[in-house]
Amino acid sequence: MLTVDFDKFPVGPGDRVLDMGCGGGRHAFALYRRGADVVALDMSEQDLREVETMFRAMELEGEVPAGASASAVRGNAYALPFESESFDRVVAAEVLEHLPADTDAMSELFRVLKPGGLIAVTVPRWLPEKVCWALSDDYHEVEGGHVRIYKGSQLRERLEGTGLVYSGEHHAHALHSPYWWLKCAVGVTNDNNPLVKAYHALLVWDMVKQPLLTRVAERVLQPLVGKSLVVYLRKPAKGARAAA
Repeated sequence: MLTVDFDKFPVGPGDRVLDMGCGGGRHAFALYRRGADVVALDMSEQDLREVETMFRAMELEGEVPAGASASAVRGNAYALPFESESFDRVVAAEVLEHLPADTDAMSELFRVLKPGGLIAVTVPRWLPEKVCWALSDDYHEVEGGHVRIYKGSQLRERLEGTGLVYSGEHHAHALHSPYWWLKCAVGVTNDNNPLVKAYHALLVWDMVKQPLLTRVAERVLQPLVGKSLVVYLRKPAKGARAAA
């Protein structure tokens, strides 16, 4: 389930792309399939081992265009282990809401992005997230959990404060908002609740089959209850003014 829209965030062969806070690797795998040279970064050694295993499996199954490369790297968002201006694209999906010093991480993302490069940042959207926090303390009061709820204007302001230039946004995963509200209402770890199991089965069916009914419903609901906010920005080319 991808959050970044690759029609709005073009990636192709020859692009060096950082997936910062890759987690299970969903965006890293999609980037690799597009022929990019992917670096998947995270602090979790277990996640990185699984991502690396999947990279190698994709190669064996012939899912990767010739010339593409992928690696999994352990690193800290506040001190990325890369040279400045070393990536053509950067993805930071559902990461910044976990970081107390989010502006420090944003500055690092700006630093490693090449002039003229693009960045896609996704975070939980304000309204669906407020509902989750109101329904359950366990949803966010856990180690490594969410430490803030972003308003869209606040996120854009902080990212633009690094020197990035805003180019657009959209919302994603509207059908997932009610699922998380339900989980928060019955207990976020209570996966055996009949309603939770039924809704999860619906989401799996939707992702696999992509029927017209749910695809239309999600498009209609995105502006209202899309679970994620996705913001796209670029780093000005050298010599260009930020307002250009």
